[in-house]
Amino acid sequence: MYQKIILIGNLGRDPEMRYMPDGTAVTSFSMATSRRWTDSRTGQPVEETTWFRVSVWGRQAETANQYLSKGSKVLVEGRLKPDPATGSPRLWTRNDGSVGSSFEVTADNVRFLSGREDGGHAGGGEEFEGGAAQEEDDIPF
Repeated sequence: MYQKIILIGNLGRDPEMRYMPDGTAVTSFSMATSRRWTDSRTGQPVEETTWFRVSVWGRQAETANQYLSKGSKVLVEGRLKPDPATGSPRLWTRNDGSVGSSFEVTADNVRFLSGREDGGHAGGGEEFEGGAAQEEDDIPF
C-alpha cells in the first residue's frame, strides 16, 4: 500500500519548532491551498480554500523554521495522517458551535517556492534537502 499527497500553497502563520525528548526537531505550520472555477449554474466565480496542518521532521524542520514565514509559498510532498480514532480528518468544534475538520500531513519533502521578491525568505525553487527544484522551462511536458 502506498499514499502520497502533493500540496502547493501558502503558509497561514509563522512556523513553530519544538524538539522531541530525543532531540529530533519538529516544525509545524498551517498552509492553505485554493482552487478557483466558475459555477456552471450561476456563472459566478467560486473559490475553495482547504487548510492543512503540516509537520516537518529533522533537518528539514530546522530549515523550515529558519526560512519560512507567514505567506511563504511552498510545495509539500508527504502523507495524510488520519485521526487514530476514526481514520478520517480530525474533527473539532469551533467557538460558534459548528464542526470543523483538520487535514494533517507529515511532510517527506518541502520546497521553497517564494522568492525574495515575493516576500519569502528563500530563493525561488530551493529545496530543504539541498537539491534545486526544476525550473518551469525545464519540465518536459
